[in-house]
Amino acid sequence: MKSIVSLALSLLAFAPPAQAQDLQRGRLLYGTHCATCHTEKLHQRDKTVVKSMADLRDQVVRWAPQTKRSFTPDELEDVVQHLNRSHYRLVK
Repeated sequence: MKSIVSLALSLLAFAPPAQAQDLQRGRLLYGTHCATCHTEKLHQRDKTVVKSMADLRDQVVRWAPQTKRSFTPDELEDVVQHLNRSHYRLVK
């Protein structure tokens, strides 16, 4: 039993933080399902309707059905967080 606990603790020590995994998943989801329909120019800050995190969430939810993929709420939030970190840099 002790060896199982030790193994589990050592695996946890080397696991990436959940937030990093979520950002990576958001980048992967965006790159696979969203970026195929538009270019990076869509996210130019001076021409955007996105002024807040709520706006960004609204836009991701609005356009997600165009991908023909059913996203979970967590996946949508991962895409939102990826876009915020990579393009918008809005205050949370």
